Amino acid sequence: MPNSPSVARSTATSLVSLICVLALLHFGREVLEPIVLASILSLIIAPLIRSLRRFGLGRITATFSAVLFVAAVLVGIGVILTAQLVSVTTEIPQYRAAIQSKLAMVRQITERPFAHIEAEMKAVSSNNFPAAEPTTPEEKVLPAGQSQPIPVVIRTPQPSTTETITRLLSSISGPVGEAFLVFVLLIFILLDHESLRDRAIRLTGQSEVGRTIKALGDATEGVSRFFFSQFLVNTAFAIIISIALWAVGVPHAFLFGTLSGLLRFIPYLGALIAGGLITLFVAAIDPGWTLAIVCMSFFAATEVLVANWVEPKVYGHSSGLSPLAVMVSALFWGALWGPVGLLLSTPLTLCLVVAGRHVSALEPITILFADTPNVDEAHRFFHRLLAADTDAIVSDAQVFMRKFSFAKYCDHILIPGLSLGAHDFENGLLEKTQQNKIRATIATLAETVSQTSDDSDKKRKRRSVSMLDANVGAHLRQMRKKRLGRWQGSLNVPSRSVVLCAGFDSERDDLLSELFVLALREVNIDARSFSFGDHQENPGEDGANIVSTVFITYPLVSTLAEWIPIVQELRSNLPHALIVTIRLFSEENLAEQSVVNKHVDMVLRSFEEGLAFVAPDRAPLH
Repeated sequence: MPNSPSVARSTATSLVSLICVLALLHFGREVLEPIVLASILSLIIAPLIRSLRRFGLGRITATFSAVLFVAAVLVGIGVILTAQLVSVTTEIPQYRAAIQSKLAMVRQITERPFAHIEAEMKAVSSNNFPAAEPTTPEEKVLPAGQSQPIPVVIRTPQPSTTETITRLLSSISGPVGEAFLVFVLLIFILLDHESLRDRAIRLTGQSEVGRTIKALGDATEGVSRFFFSQFLVNTAFAIIISIALWAVGVPHAFLFGTLSGLLRFIPYLGALIAGGLITLFVAAIDPGWTLAIVCMSFFAATEVLVANWVEPKVYGHSSGLSPLAVMVSALFWGALWGPVGLLLSTPLTLCLVVAGRHVSALEPITILFADTPNVDEAHRFFHRLLAADTDAIVSDAQVFMRKFSFAKYCDHILIPGLSLGAHDFENGLLEKTQQNKIRATIATLAETVSQTSDDSDKKRKRRSVSMLDANVGAHLRQMRKKRLGRWQGSLNVPSRSVVLCAGFDSERDDLLSELFVLALREVNIDARSFSFGDHQENPGEDGANIVSTVFITYPLVSTLAEWIPIVQELRSNLPHALIVTIRLFSEENLAEQSVVNKHVDMVLRSFEEGLAFVAPDRAPLH
């Protein structure tokens, strides 16, 4: 292949770039961590600054007020948490007996089966193998005149007060110094926000100004709004847990409630850790297990309620990431940056996903990690059609038609989805078995809709189609004739009350005709279909009087010459009926509309327009 060397070079370049980025993230951790922390905090505080500016405060005043307020709250919470943590550590010896007894109980319950198995295995092995020689000094018999060796014990000298204070200050100075650095970076990022935006636009060039501003807008508004909402939800969660623990008499309820709120920023794993800590502590302070079980149940119920009801109401269906992406990002950033990376995994990945919607180099991240892939409903329908996932297609169609009409489903999902595979289907690029599965899936979907819309068949269950002719539309027409008779209904109906759908004796025309019949029958219109090649389907002059409208499938370029005389013949046979055609823009190789207009009364653009044309008072207004 001529393009193979260029493709190989491009792949090698991308691989080298990826390795360089990973190396930069790993070895530049000490520099990048405070910058990323400050950037994420700036996104969280940004909504608060915007709110203060609405009250008339200047940019600098609002920025310093917001930062100082957040810093004061964090310092106050930190002092209270530290005091309670120290109190917990001093009280632990009081609970030592309860902890030891419960650990012994748990150990006995968990080790009893394994001890039994081990005893049985030892009994079996002792019968097959001789006893082992003693290996401990007490078991071995020393030779005459040789004394037992004296054990040597190495004792570490106790550290002095100066060494203890120095070690404590060194352990504190690291986190405090990093926190101060993040605080300073946060102030400069917030104050220099507009300048940073201008620099980013300048780097991307004037040709990408619109895309850059859109990406920055999504990051500073959408992402920051999500982070701020998440902060509010976790704060409320911490308050609820604190009040609940205090109400049942658990000491240090504020400490464990705050830890629960903080740990919820770690996806999935954080809630499990918080619930485990609370359960263990309550089990240690309570002689029985009732209080621990109650606290664990309340925590689990609150977590489920917040995750599945409160969070979707506050900031949308999800964080914008798929559950698998959240776990993968937690593993990736946790391996690179440790606990800090685990805490920042969701914000960092979400920022990359948002950026991937505007930056082509990051688009693979958006495709892989976004909550919903960048695939519309028509593409999703086609993918499931190829996979023969009939149940999912039918289920999605039923959900769609609870709100909208079958005509809209055809216009937006079914027909555009079928058009995606029309080229492969016509050129034989799909295997015969796959083609048969596609036909069977379409027939099953159509029969499900027909059974739902026909009053006489409402109690029938959907059945799968195992054997099917090559023409799906002809199959559906035959099924309707079996249910309703040769003329697909009675001929003793009011004048001009029947709508006919007609087309060539081809798979495309028959399928479009049958789908539109189903769309019409859904709103109780007496719709029937026939094929141009079937000359036996002629009910006579009385049958012609009951027809009000004839919908003819729009001709292709290859069938236009044959289509015109057939339309003229319909004109003569049904002089009082309107002849209408529907030009679906999802199809290709259609004839010129200027030519088609000369032979029909109306050219419509969708099934929904056809529905409104026939019965505007009964067509669903969606």
